[in-house]
Amino acid sequence: MTKGKVIRIALREARLKRMVRRHLKKMGFGRDAKGQLEPPSLDKVAYRRFHQGQRQDKVNANRDWLSKNETKLMKWFADGASILPSAIDPQIEIVKGGTWQSDLFRFAALYWQVPVSEGYGRRLRFLVWDKGHNKLLGIFALGDAVFNQAARDSFIGWDHNRRSEALVNLMDAYVLGALPPYSHLLGGKLVASLIRTREVVDAFNTRYGDSVGLISKQKKNARLLAVTTSSALGRSSLYNRLNLHGRKIFEPIGFTSGWGHFHFSGKVFEELRQYLEYINDPYARGFNFGSGPNWRLRVIRRALDRLGMDSKLARHGLAREVFIAKIATNAEAVLRGDNLIACYDDLLTVSEIGAAALKRWLIPRSERDHRYLEWRAEDILVTIYGDAASVDPERVPVNAMGH
Repeated sequence: MTKGKVIRIALREARLKRMVRRHLKKMGFGRDAKGQLEPPSLDKVAYRRFHQGQRQDKVNANRDWLSKNETKLMKWFADGASILPSAIDPQIEIVKGGTWQSDLFRFAALYWQVPVSEGYGRRLRFLVWDKGHNKLLGIFALGDAVFNQAARDSFIGWDHNRRSEALVNLMDAYVLGALPPYSHLLGGKLVASLIRTREVVDAFNTRYGDSVGLISKQKKNARLLAVTTSSALGRSSLYNRLNLHGRKIFEPIGFTSGWGHFHFSGKVFEELRQYLEYINDPYARGFNFGSGPNWRLRVIRRALDRLGMDSKLARHGLAREVFIAKIATNAEAVLRGDNLIACYDDLLTVSEIGAAALKRWLIPRSERDHRYLEWRAEDILVTIYGDAASVDPERVPVNAMGH
């Protein structure tokens, strides 16, 4: 390496370290008794603020697309005053790429105050329609589960080898929730309950039942046995109380460790990645098979290490609660290999879940709380990007479950 490049690297590292420190200070990081940076103590309001930069980056990246598509997509969102709760009729539609439904899913996902992941690997995206009013009620999406998840692996009783074989039978709900005005009527509980339906299992079987491993080239014989998710903001009272027909939809199984990359979003992440690229570090390359779903986190930790900074700064400090929905009643036994036959006897249809959810949650809420009537469809634009930079995070509800 030439002397000139050594000097350029040193100058770049000094500038980047200053940038990281300023960014973390702005995000609320402080210093401990030894003078080391440490993550802030997060409540839900602070967590929303943590996400504002990442969300703003995503909105900015979609501004041109939004301006071209919002007019034709807005017709699918409801005014609260136009909704008769007893006439709500939930149905699901699987989303195919390159369709207007795919555009609608993308548009709806931008509503959430905590930015929605795009998922990775296998993905099943669903629109939840209210056919009674021909409006979009909510969305949910299933993607490949991460390989390492301590709470999940402990709950199932997996060792490394069995997990490698059986992970194909488990998916993660990376977005899950209702849109207003349905979210004001506890529509999020309805959407979450739809995970355990025959239609979702059928959609999985059609798409992935005969799938072949991209690396192994072997037929996987995948079955949807369980779905995991994690709360958007710490502990989730919604998932913990989600019961229908006397059965828990999701069960709490532990907490995440509080590591992540959302507080190194946008320009800071790209500067770290480009630094690794400049010094020819292999971590600068994008996601490849074998590099895992946490590539961004690995890039951040690697760059901090190379800069001589504490890689533990990649820990944001908020442990999310982890949940599992057992699609097959004997999911754990089959995932462990103790049983070969999955039991789906108690799965209901979307129509059956919808009718039960209306009776239990949506109609009673509409009778107790009339605020849903105040929602106007165009308010979604204000939330998405009209006031994306100036929305007060203490006043805006997250209205999201899952990641």
